[in-house]
Amino acid sequence: MAKRAAAFDLTLPLRDATPSYRQLYEALRSEILDGRLSPGARLPATRDLARQYQLSRGTIVNAFELLKSEGYLEGSIGSGTYVSKVLPDELLHVKIDGQRSGDRRTQVEQRPRRRVSAYAHRVHLFPSYGAGPTRAFRANIPALDLFPASLWAQIAARRLRRVSTNLLLGCDPMGYRPLRETIADYLATSRGVRCTPEQVAIVSGVQEALDLVARLFLNRGDRVCMENPGYVGAAMVFESVGAKISALSLDDQGIELRGRSLQRARLVYVTPGHQFPLGISMSLPRRLQVIEWARKSGALIFEDDYDSEYRYSGRPVPALQGLDRTGSVLFAGSFSKVLFPSLRLGYLVIPPDLVDYFAAAKSITNRHAQLLDQAVLCDFISEGHFGRHLRRMRGVYAERFSVLLQCARERLAGLLEVSGVEAGLQTVGWLQGGITGESAARAAAARNVEVIPLSWYTRGRAAQEGLQLGFAAVDAREIQRGVKELALALQNSSRA
Repeated sequence: MAKRAAAFDLTLPLRDATPSYRQLYEALRSEILDGRLSPGARLPATRDLARQYQLSRGTIVNAFELLKSEGYLEGSIGSGTYVSKVLPDELLHVKIDGQRSGDRRTQVEQRPRRRVSAYAHRVHLFPSYGAGPTRAFRANIPALDLFPASLWAQIAARRLRRVSTNLLLGCDPMGYRPLRETIADYLATSRGVRCTPEQVAIVSGVQEALDLVARLFLNRGDRVCMENPGYVGAAMVFESVGAKISALSLDDQGIELRGRSLQRARLVYVTPGHQFPLGISMSLPRRLQVIEWARKSGALIFEDDYDSEYRYSGRPVPALQGLDRTGSVLFAGSFSKVLFPSLRLGYLVIPPDLVDYFAAAKSITNRHAQLLDQAVLCDFISEGHFGRHLRRMRGVYAERFSVLLQCARERLAGLLEVSGVEAGLQTVGWLQGGITGESAARAAAARNVEVIPLSWYTRGRAAQEGLQLGFAAVDAREIQRGVKELALALQNSSRA
């Protein structure tokens, strides 16, 4: 392979008080010792440096030869000039307490202590999806191997072939108008949501929607009501802006609105279609009660339409937002679970009088979601592929859930009672015999099985020990293996 000179110009701090070759020598030596030219780095050709600094080539060669004689450079004519891999300074210095004295690259500079905001102290890292092969019973993940990736690629390629200057330019902060129109139609038909395209904001997912709502409507010390157990990601957002969380218990109808926890609350976060993580569907009387409370108190409701697309039994439950007549509900959903997590596209339906606040906030943060992905998603939905994919996956997930229930009845009786949820990608198993969720999860992990203790989602002491089990991401054979190994793990835990 032919060797090439460095691709970029070399910028050196030259002075005027000394001969030119000496200036170049000192500047190069300083760059090497300070680490900006690393060992093994190739220098530009002498002709290129001579042209850049308007010096004779002989001046450049003299500086290079002096550096070679002292051991800073190596190489020969025709093969290029490189920074020596072992610098002479490293051979001269003696290690003191494991560090070379005087070596500029190994000395740790004393940096001033940084002052950060109160927000920086409150915000914490939200864990990402686990890496590695998917196994039973990984939760919150769809069957990615069954996503029609080739079809998606064809639509994306077609969009790129026909790309317009407007698509390359960008869009309104609220999102790509055709996608907002498509989502408004979809939500009206499938979820009973009452909205116009102007009320739809395209976001990177529910997490961004939560962050926008928290920053726009919550101040430090404001109270937010949440389901308990509930979504940790929402609590992290609310706490990052200094809000106080009031954890409300659940019954078989959903969140219980009672007690002093509701007093002076500014916001209530709920997952009424499919409660996370228990899978409860909020009853109609309870939905009307939440809306009436919001109307009287002036609070907002954040409705996270979690996993509502995949319903296996019972009648479809319309969105809480569709029952609201006073503009109290913010309705959010995501395509991460129905399509694939890395898509990072979702939606937030905003009451008309609040739209301008969200548009302004988005205009100074991420400006707008990635436009090409929005256009591809718009085509995917409007051409009917989205609906077909949902119907197909609804059947696949229902079959996998059936396998889980059957295997659980055969092998987990007396150890784990698996709930028959009506929708979603995961369910809950209630532990029997005094086994704790933490010990069960550790024992399962030792047998290559993933389960999540419900205590991870609970504020305070859990009313009952349980596990979250995902079934959507793995096939029937892996579910059968997972149940077998989980049964052995729980048996060993119960004897311990």
